[in-house]
Amino acid sequence: MSTSETRSIDDLRIDREPERDDSRPGGKLLGLFAVLVLLSLAGWWWLVRGGAAEVTVAPVLELSSAAGPASVLDASGYVTARRRATVSSKITAQVEEVLVEEGMAVEEGQVLARLDDSIAERQVALAQAQLEASRRSIAETEARLEEARLTRARADKLSQTGVGSAADLDAAVAEEASLEARLDVARENVVVAVRQLALRRQQLADTVIRAPFTGVAISKDAQPGEMVSPVSAGGGFTRTGICTLVDMGSLEIEVDVNEAYINRVHDDQRVFAVLDAYPDWRIPGAVITTVPSADRQKATVKVRIGFDDEILGDPRLLPDMGVKVSFVEAQAAEDGGSPAPRRTIPRAAVDADGNVFVVTDGGRRVERRSVSLGPADGDSIQVLTGLAAGERVVVDGPDGLEDGDRIEIEEP
Repeated sequence: MSTSETRSIDDLRIDREPERDDSRPGGKLLGLFAVLVLLSLAGWWWLVRGGAAEVTVAPVLELSSAAGPASVLDASGYVTARRRATVSSKITAQVEEVLVEEGMAVEEGQVLARLDDSIAERQVALAQAQLEASRRSIAETEARLEEARLTRARADKLSQTGVGSAADLDAAVAEEASLEARLDVARENVVVAVRQLALRRQQLADTVIRAPFTGVAISKDAQPGEMVSPVSAGGGFTRTGICTLVDMGSLEIEVDVNEAYINRVHDDQRVFAVLDAYPDWRIPGAVITTVPSADRQKATVKVRIGFDDEILGDPRLLPDMGVKVSFVEAQAAEDGGSPAPRRTIPRAAVDADGNVFVVTDGGRRVERRSVSLGPADGDSIQVLTGLAAGERVVVDGPDGLEDGDRIEIEEP
């Protein structure tokens, strides 16, 4: 092989760097340091996240009013009407016309509906004819009685002169007495006919259904062509009412108060009510009375509350609306004191011992805390002492949660 060919083959070779010697002390220390860093990060993750209990929390809410005295008791109930009626008919008949619609304001005596009056009109005409016949019977009997009296007078004279017989006189006297009795019966028949006519006229008037009081129609229960009756009949196909009226001036509130707190309520006590539909409208009122009976199943006592006169008639007030009522302290109401803030939490946050778990350490741990509780309202319960507004409490967490445990807040 020539020298030139050897030199060309050498030019095609790739020079390789010498392999590093990992057995040197510096390389081993670097690898060990990397492993320690990874183990530290994993341990930190397990301590901070891996051992934390997942919980759901809720804030402590502070409810206060812009003005008004403090309340001694809160309760919920409904707006009710003391004067409410389903207007029906006194007779069973077919509906011919309905003149009322839902939401219509009606006055006392206003016509709401008309029933079929064809039979009632014929009965009135019949009663009138019977009355007229009775009156004519009286006239006939009176004429015959007058004739009988004349006959009895002539028979009496003939008997006294000896011309007439005693038998003729007795017959004339008997005829006169009979006609007098018949006249009395005819007069009684006239009285009966008059009363019968009045009854038929009343039945005719009952075919026109009128409003028993001033109010608002909240339902329309019958249509033309249907049968209506004061009692249920016909296998459920007969209506028992035309419409339902409510006197909006008789609206009041009924609440059920737990019997454990009924001693805080008394007659004429001032209250403030808030409708669920209008939470920013504080409605003044006063206790009418406490119904002297308790519900043994619910352990509650019913309390009637009346609105102030200027509130009645407000179109925002409707029957069966949900409402929350705050009973006012007597002294605070007199002084016009400032409102006392009320703190509430979900009832699920309170355990069987009356304690709660409060989120501390920036949301990383919980603290078991004893609190003083007030009355409950639905899913919430009032906290009297032990919690501050804005604090967070555990609503849902694992069993066995203890004071000081690490937590991880689960976002809703």
